[in-house]
Amino acid sequence: MRLITGLLLAALISPLAQAELIDEINDRGELRIAVQTDNAPYAFKKDEQLTGFDIEFGQELARELDVRAQFVEAPADEVLPGVQSGMYDIALTPVASQSASQGALDLSQPFAEKTLVIPFQKDNPAFESALNNALQRLEDSGRTAELEHKWLDPETKAETAPSVTPAPAEPPPAPAH
Repeated sequence: MRLITGLLLAALISPLAQAELIDEINDRGELRIAVQTDNAPYAFKKDEQLTGFDIEFGQELARELDVRAQFVEAPADEVLPGVQSGMYDIALTPVASQSASQGALDLSQPFAEKTLVIPFQKDNPAFESALNNALQRLEDSGRTAELEHKWLDPETKAETAPSVTPAPAEPPPAPAH
């Protein structure tokens, strides 16, 4: 009898435990987003400010979730482990969907013409639903397409991505006397 009662309680409590990520995000009022800042046009620094597709898209996504976006710069090798450990809520960075889905991460529904996905901690169905609904609203409103056009379209990318300025040439050596 105790075993049955314990199993029933576990079944009832389990969905509540799984909703923790969305609850934590709402309690904080912010979505912690890992980005790689050396990855133009997705994320990079311009005049010491973060900018790029991932930054603008992350702001729009957080707005759809009714929270603020907090961007955290992370090296590529720390992004997925950071999401898995809970250091970041999501990552907006080029992630091979296969490598993300093989670990302790779930993926959002694919979005954008580039078929991007957002990794997040496994077993968070309430967050997954909220995230996918927000992605769908961004898609339906045309905002995703606008940002793709602005940042990822080859014709407009040149206007928004940082220009690479060649290093100044070294002056010729002084003639020997």
